[in-house]
Amino acid sequence: MKASEIREILGATMFNDCGEDLEVESGCGCDLMSDVLAFNHNECVLLTGAVNPQAIRTCEVVDTHVVVFVRGKQPSEEINRLADCADIQLMGTNYSMFEAVGRLYAAGLRGEEIENDF
Repeated sequence: MKASEIREILGATMFNDCGEDLEVESGCGCDLMSDVLAFNHNECVLLTGAVNPQAIRTCEVVDTHVVVFVRGKQPSEEINRLADCADIQLMGTNYSMFEAVGRLYAAGLRGEEIENDF
């Protein structure tokens, strides 16, 4: 799925422009960045309500280049600058995390398979 499709599905606002329509293969909805670090998220979109530098730094570590802030949250200029430097595309939606993830899932985007040894 392309980032532009995610924007359309979520009625999202773009906060910066990385100049290309990035391809996304999976999705992750999470506010706890330690959970994001626990899984490989290459070519993943992160949906989060955590609008802070740690979210951007975490995306750099896991090589995630598309972030959607949920619940109408908007990044500060500092967050936009960090994202621009890391080529991370930022957008925001007024939907809750639950609603945003559900809409993307209904449109065909899936999460990563997680193997647990419980």
